[in-house]
This record gives sequence, structure tokens and C-alpha cells, in this order.
Amino acid sequence: MRIAVCGCGGGPSSLPGLIEEYQLSRGENIDCRVFNNSTDFLCDLKGGEYDLVFLDALTPGDGGIQAAQELRETDKNARLIVVSAAPEMAVESYRVGAYHFLLKPAGADALFPLLDRAKREMAAEEREGFVIKSREGVARIPFAGLEYVEVLNKTVLFYMADGAVYEASAALSDFEGKLLSRPDFLKTHRSCLVNLNYVRELGPHCAVTKNGRSIPVSRQRRGQARDAWLRFVRQTEEGVSAPSGESRERPGGPWRILLVDDEPAESAVWAEILRSHGCIVETAKDSREALRLAAREMFDCVLLDVMIPGEDGFSICERLCRQRNTPVIFLSCLTEADKQVAGFAAGGIDYITKNTPADLFWAKVQTRIRLSVSGRAQFFNGPLLLDLSKRRARLGGGELALTQVEFDILWRLSEQPGYIFTPEELFGLLWGDQPWDGGQAVQRHMSRLRGKLEKAWGEHHFIESVWGRGYRFVPADD
Repeated sequence: MRIAVCGCGGGPSSLPGLIEEYQLSRGENIDCRVFNNSTDFLCDLKGGEYDLVFLDALTPGDGGIQAAQELRETDKNARLIVVSAAPEMAVESYRVGAYHFLLKPAGADALFPLLDRAKREMAAEEREGFVIKSREGVARIPFAGLEYVEVLNKTVLFYMADGAVYEASAALSDFEGKLLSRPDFLKTHRSCLVNLNYVRELGPHCAVTKNGRSIPVSRQRRGQARDAWLRFVRQTEEGVSAPSGESRERPGGPWRILLVDDEPAESAVWAEILRSHGCIVETAKDSREALRLAAREMFDCVLLDVMIPGEDGFSICERLCRQRNTPVIFLSCLTEADKQVAGFAAGGIDYITKNTPADLFWAKVQTRIRLSVSGRAQFFNGPLLLDLSKRRARLGGGELALTQVEFDILWRLSEQPGYIFTPEELFGLLWGDQPWDGGQAVQRHMSRLRGKLEKAWGEHHFIESVWGRGYRFVPADD
């Protein structure tokens, strides 16, 4: 752990002295640097070198709050703890993105649990991703959100699934080991690595991601890429082992859960519990990101905080239920009965308060998912069968060979029979925030899908065009 202490005094009873005491009591290896004033601290700061920064609000020089603002311009990831004897400084500290406000005089009873918590969260974050020094500053790259990596002109580019791109002046070898140590990353070319979770199709020359990006596959790596892709798909369908080595399998692979919470510390704790039970967890910090992820991916459950930026959790729950009929469990610090009633009224299947013990939390989540999945793993409509867990379609007893996009179109339409989806709506559901192309992609995939349906079962047209409006699913019994 790397710690900077700025303006918090010296001596055995001071903050540096307590950190040294913590290091001895926990057997930790801590690199602690002490600065007497904010000027020395900021002049030394490069960004990314500290995990924790303690700043006294009355630090000599520019003052702790001003120093905190300048710190955030360089490093958005360091955990900032503002220290003050004035309780009213707490509000000001959180305005500059403080991780915690420590009231003086702080003793071991307040500091040691804080350091323990930070250590646990950092360990969880290290398993979830890594930090880079990009041209814009220090950035955290989560494994789950990284679509692919490419090297161009001695610059490593990290393409995120949400459309963001981070650049770092480095070599691919600096990150290759971290990525390839995970089973879901594959090197397809000497200058490219791809996250198999985002691969939609794999051809002899390129891999196509769910966002439509083409990743080159070199001739030397074609066989390896094909084998890795088939193995990954098979493991996803049949179930995978938890990181600890304990098998926690279910039909159709591990449960995929979307965790929506704007508090990174709390989100990391709940995500770690879920991952320890073999779940695949994606996180969102606000309503917009939650809706985008839910539109792009199939989740077995959404764990949703009530108080999040943008629309509140109740409104988001209603939209998620309409959008994909995704089971929503509220996970909130609000314990009042009227809030819980509102959660169920919005369509939530359960309401878990954040003071719930970890084992009870997991018992509730897995019970609710099992009940929900058992009723929606397969969709039947006359001769048409959609297996949502295996993402396969059958029509008239035979296999219907669909691409991932075609399957998603058929699934989305069939979830709301009779509802007319405009091309813009379908585009948003399938490709998220990508620029609207005027409907060409939707029309192209829709044409191929309808051709396959009509060839396999000419007795009924499952998809109908509504002139000037869009498309709708027509049940076979209509």
C-alpha cells in the first residue's frame, strides 16, 4: 500500500505514527511519504503513485481542499481522506471527491478499520482490473468493461465497451501478462488482444465484437483463436468454475448480474460477494449506464440502488421491466417500509437492505434468480422455441441457424408480441450508444432473419412490417 500524508504532523501519536503502528500490527508492507505542506506534495505528484492520500484541511501552503482539487486533476483514482478538527469541513471534503472524512483527533480505533477497508477494496479492484497512466491522467481499466486492446505507433489503445478509448504511451507487453492470465482474453494478432465476452462472430480473418468492431486475426493465430473461442463458448454454455476452484455450475453457465450503485466502495463489496459465488458481475454508476448495459446484454438479475444519479431506482426498475422483463432486486440503505412498498410497486421482485449480512444477501439473491430463471429460460410460441440460456432457436423441430444479432432481434420482438418496434428502438437495444445509421443495419439483419424464418416455416410469418412505423412479432396462434 502506498500512502501520502500531507500536513498531519509528526510524532508517535500523529497520523504517520499511527500508520507505522498499523503496519507493525498487521504485518503490512506500507510505503508512507510525509509532506509538511501542500506545495511540496503537489510538486512531487505525478499521478498514480499513491493508493491513499491523507490531507489535513488546514495544510500549510494552498490548504487541504485546494490541494485536493489539484490532486483530482491529476489522479481520479487515489483514495482521498480529508482530516480536520472541524466537523463542518466534511461537506466540503466530499465535494472534492473524498473517500472518507477523518475527524481529529483520530486514534487507532478510527484509523485501523479505515485502512482495513481500503486494503480489502484495493484487493478486490486489483482482481477486477488495473490502472494505467493515460494521456488524460490516471485511469482504471476494469476487465469486465474492456472490449479489446490495440497497439498503434507505440501507443496502446484500450477500447471500452461503453465507447470510451484510453491511450497510454507504453508497450503491449506491459499489460499482456495481466490480460492473458484470464481465460476470457485472447491474443489474435501481435498487436491486438480481445475480450471473448464481447466477441459476436469469429471468422478466419477477424473477430467481430458485439459493438460491430472488427479485430484482425493473424494467419499464425487462426487455429489457436478458433480453439480458444470454441472452448470459451462451450464453457459459457456448460458452466464455469469460480475463481477459488470450487465448482458452482448451473445450466446455461454462470449467472450474469448487473449491479447498479454510485458508491464505488459499496459496489466493490457486493460485487466481491457475488463473484465469490461464481457470478459474472457488471457494474453501473447511474441510470443511463444501467439502461445501456441492460439493453446490450442479457442479465439474470439487476441489483439496483434506489438513490442513483439520473432517474431514481424506482423509475429505472419500471423501464427495465418494460425493456427486457429483467428481474430487479432493490439493494438500498433506505429501510423504511414505504420505500420497500414502492420498490415492489415499481416491479421489483425483492428489496434487500444494505445492512443485510453477506450470507443472507446471497441466499436471497440466488433464490430469487432461480425462481425467475426457471420461468423464463425458454420461450415457446407454437413451433418456435427460443432457448435463452443457450441462445439457440428451433423452429418446427429443426435448428434455426441465427447469428447473435438475429437471435437478439427475434427475442426482443417476441418478448412483447404486437408491440411495434421502430428501427431506432431496435438499433438502440442492439448497439447501444453507437451513432444512428439511418436504419441500414436493422434492415439488413431483419431481412436475413425473416428470410430464415420463412424458409424454415412458411405457414406463418412471425415478424410483420408495419408501413412507416417498424416491426412487430405476430404469435403463431393469432
